[in-house]
Amino acid sequence: MNNIGIAIAAPGGYAVDDAALARGIARLEQQGCTVHNYYDASKKFQRFAGSDGGRLAQLDAAARDPDVQIVVALRGQYGLSRILPRIDFRAMADSGKLFVGYSDFTAFQMGLMQATGRKSFAGPMMCDDFIRDEPVEYTLNQFWDCLRGPTHFVRGEAAGNPQVDIEGRLWGGNLAMLNHLVGTPYFAKVDNGILFVEDVNEHPYRVERMVLQLLYAGALEGQRALVLGDFSGYRLAPTDNGYDFDAMLAYLREILPIPVLTGLPFGHVKHRCTLPFGGLAHLKSDDTGFDLTVTDYPTLSNPDR
Repeated sequence: MNNIGIAIAAPGGYAVDDAALARGIARLEQQGCTVHNYYDASKKFQRFAGSDGGRLAQLDAAARDPDVQIVVALRGQYGLSRILPRIDFRAMADSGKLFVGYSDFTAFQMGLMQATGRKSFAGPMMCDDFIRDEPVEYTLNQFWDCLRGPTHFVRGEAAGNPQVDIEGRLWGGNLAMLNHLVGTPYFAKVDNGILFVEDVNEHPYRVERMVLQLLYAGALEGQRALVLGDFSGYRLAPTDNGYDFDAMLAYLREILPIPVLTGLPFGHVKHRCTLPFGGLAHLKSDDTGFDLTVTDYPTLSNPDR
């Protein structure tokens, strides 16, 4: 990791524990990284990591910094929607930086892809992945292995998946954010895509409704497969009367025109893979899960790809 410059930018929420963030930065520095922190805890505003202009300035500064190779989002929460029209996506793409995040950061990744075709990374954020008292080895290994490239591998474990052996462009992210962007100038239309989605605290009927919104809006046209990550944190009620995640999944598999797979280790969980948003993916499933192999994406050694 020697001489890798990592910038921290906070386009969404602020750090809840400033001391933990400091420990996370120190840990990266001990590993040989140079950390450029553009987040200033003293400037947080309401639920945000700063004013709209201040958060935009963090992204701009990180993209302009010549000593930075990777820009990692501080955290998700909410905030990118407010600054999407003001982001200079061409400047972001031309910077050659490797942008990494998930959750609310899906809006940035979609806007970047739509405006420029630039690929990015659905992966860890400073809070909480890099600041944990006990870092999750799988999550951090996935991050570094993916960014080093040139090929990245993810294994998903799940029974009952349909048998597929397909290739397509990998894209997606947080399901609520994708729904939020449908019909806007920031929704990237990916042909021959493999769509991955995740969310948290969303009842299965809401997940179903959001997937149906993508279907009805035409966002699933030309897609090769839908791959579900983690959808935890919801609570069922007696009035659901047997309608649970498995029932919702069975319904989606019945009506969607593409195969639906489960088992992707991605979402609001500690054990999380990193996914090249826009990379060329080969997806092959078997009785126990699937293998996802991704190529053709920018890396630390070849950031302009």
